[in-house]
Amino acid sequence: MVEGRRAIVITISTRASSGVWEDRSGPVLVAGLRELGLQCDDPVVVPDGPVVEVALREAVDAGADLVLTTGGTGLTPTDQTPEMTRRVIDREAPGIADAIRRYGADHGVPTAVLSRGLAGLAGRTLIINLPGSPGGARDGLAVLGPLIDHALDQVSGGDHPRPAADA
Repeated sequence: MVEGRRAIVITISTRASSGVWEDRSGPVLVAGLRELGLQCDDPVVVPDGPVVEVALREAVDAGADLVLTTGGTGLTPTDQTPEMTRRVIDREAPGIADAIRRYGADHGVPTAVLSRGLAGLAGRTLIINLPGSPGGARDGLAVLGPLIDHALDQVSGGDHPRPAADA
């Protein structure tokens, strides 16, 4: 069960971190993670760039089971979240990021495929990059909801569930 597991949400937005506008996607993720049974504080908000790597390493060092980022995954010259994430993760889990992009595109958002977000493991922490919009956050939660319990069980060393023997 995901209950008792800890998640950290990191919003990557230079404008939100400087107070130019309000973080709208981070709170969506926090609420969704809490509904899934994870412990989750309010989002950490950081500007795009090297500070993202620092925030990710701090989350891993704090023992988070799951870290969701929102923002910085697009094609603009300042979007650096995937590059900073790649510096932190040990192993990629590309199917998760692919599923999130596919979900958005399949649900009427063709630009979802422009996200360069990654998913992967840093030790025993699962890190997943999501787009920086409330809709992208909701799409990510829709994909993660059915698989997060099993994924976090696997990350912590759990085995695949065994079907009951036929009698």
